[in-house]
Amino acid sequence: MGNPEINKERAPQNRTLTLRASEHDDLAKKVLTLHRPLAVDDLANKTICQDLLDALQYLPKGFVDLMILDPPYNLNKRFHSKSFKHMDDAAYADWLEGWISQLKGVLKEEASIYFCADWLTSAAAYPVLKKHFRVRNRITWEREKGRGAKRNWKNSCEDIWFCTVSDDYYFAVDAVKLKRRVIAPYRHKDGQPKDWEDHGPKKYRLTHPSNIWTDITVPFWSMPENTDHPTQKPEKLMAKLLLASSKPEDFVFDPFLGSGTTSVVSKKLGRRFLGIEVELDYCCLAEKRLALADREASIQGYSDGVFWERNSLAEQKRQTTPYPNDIQRHL
Repeated sequence: MGNPEINKERAPQNRTLTLRASEHDDLAKKVLTLHRPLAVDDLANKTICQDLLDALQYLPKGFVDLMILDPPYNLNKRFHSKSFKHMDDAAYADWLEGWISQLKGVLKEEASIYFCADWLTSAAAYPVLKKHFRVRNRITWEREKGRGAKRNWKNSCEDIWFCTVSDDYYFAVDAVKLKRRVIAPYRHKDGQPKDWEDHGPKKYRLTHPSNIWTDITVPFWSMPENTDHPTQKPEKLMAKLLLASSKPEDFVFDPFLGSGTTSVVSKKLGRRFLGIEVELDYCCLAEKRLALADREASIQGYSDGVFWERNSLAEQKRQTTPYPNDIQRHL
């Protein structure tokens, strides 16, 4: 398998999900490599290990309701056995154009697209996205992890561009409201709460989702969803995208799957999914996470159909998974 992380010594409380050598071969048998066209039903809920452009020629036309794009950012970054090298903006935009133009064919006319980026990548990506799609918004989410800088501001946020193929698209605003503590609990003249819920000393309000997200926790060593993938997205973040822009049984496609977060969250939320990833070890890790989702379908920070603010997990009324106190403090 050749995974340098497999024999890494870890602290006793480290819950990072890894692959044992004995698991790898069995999980690899579940992974597809395409050599001929397959029907949509044959692709549903699968992981493909292949270069994107090689696989793309065998995919059906117009089968995707929601596409999540999380390509390598325009940075020097190592992804297991492969590396991505920083380019100038024009070269990076050309690279994006080369595969985004070809991906358009798999999308339905009513499909939505979310494109993940950092601030530097966003500058090159926006013109390409605007050329091919209707760009509707830019979400900025706080990525509280990260190193400080001595001669610059610490980079602690990332972007997600919200795009659609056409003006006919699905968006479920009520599915992605955020439950917040009420600072100023106003009441109607009859004394009833005005747009908030009265739970004794703790008062909450469901708020409309904005394009600034401060409630996301990046996976870290004591969270069971954490893996060794260097750019893993949180399940909570992916759940917001899926619930806002897809319905149950819709088809979600992620052509840069990584360790499988899009597929795992799709499974937990009752969507069909397909992921493409060029690294076999990451494909196997995704398959392991999918198997675990059969036993544990909860999503950190999402409970009873509601998203909660970061660091408010202890205040949720019901939890499907009890977290130890040392972990709960961080959530």
